[in-house]
Amino acid sequence: MKKIIIIIFALTSICLAQNPNLGTSGAQFLQIPIGARAAALGSAFVGLSNDATSTFWNPAGIINVQNHSAHFSYVKLFEMFDLNAVSVVKNFGSFGSLGASIIVFSMDKMEITTEENPNGTGRFYDAQDLAIGLTYSKYLTEQFSFGVTAKYVNQRLWNETADGIAFDIGTQYKLDFQNLVIAMSLTNFGSDMKFEGPDLNVTHDVNGGIPLNRLTPAQLATDPYPLPLNFQVGLAIDVLQTDFSKARVAIDAVHPNDNKERVHSGLELSFFDRLFLRGGYKYNYDDEQFTAGTGANIPFAGKIIWFDYAYSIYDLLPSAHRISVGFNF
Repeated sequence: MKKIIIIIFALTSICLAQNPNLGTSGAQFLQIPIGARAAALGSAFVGLSNDATSTFWNPAGIINVQNHSAHFSYVKLFEMFDLNAVSVVKNFGSFGSLGASIIVFSMDKMEITTEENPNGTGRFYDAQDLAIGLTYSKYLTEQFSFGVTAKYVNQRLWNETADGIAFDIGTQYKLDFQNLVIAMSLTNFGSDMKFEGPDLNVTHDVNGGIPLNRLTPAQLATDPYPLPLNFQVGLAIDVLQTDFSKARVAIDAVHPNDNKERVHSGLELSFFDRLFLRGGYKYNYDDEQFTAGTGANIPFAGKIIWFDYAYSIYDLLPSAHRISVGFNF
């Protein structure tokens, strides 16, 4: 118990530090919580991840899938953006588990306006972000699992695109005491990205002092930007267990490369392993802090179907509603 208290104190104490590189990374869609269950728990999920959503949070968690697991989730953010995510996992026994995932973050087309045409030009633009990942996980010992995800990241803003490769690494260590799990994940480790495209093509006068000088084709250069690297360490533990109910608590500490340190905490109450109530709190965030949600699973034709809902409360921006459907088969 003393070791557990020390771990909790270490996780919460790192929030006293500040990061000087606020807002310096791109591809921010990679930091949007995926899955209604994880979002309802305040994103305190590296220790709790045990299904197909583990491909987005902690690749080591997919080893907990018994056979097959699939996940579909959707959220409309701020009445402007749509986020869809799909993941599938299969357990191959002693070989380990394999998973595949995709995230699509998009917006509706908007009409282009200019100073000369403030009411619209009749032309439209849009934007879309995409991440496709492959995940592998395996037990290294009976209690310790390791996982890694390789993913392709692409961003498109009208006709300009940027892409790159990133990796996620995660671990989970399970102890016999109160179903305790100590976990770690490092997400979005990869090279910088840079926008390129036809709208950056220009013509340039190399020597403006020569009359009627021929213009030279050129291209505007954009600055490269890093991915939102996150190091997240946490634990999950049962604090109450009876014949018909269970309470599980999770707490994660997060160190991002572009923001201040944060703490995520969540509580999940389960009844008969069929109905679930969840709540979470996110410390050191400017807007979003409290989250809540519910869930249920139903046996059907030899499968277990999960339905989850999450509600994220924002102080200034519109609150977000998430829905997820999962299948264990």
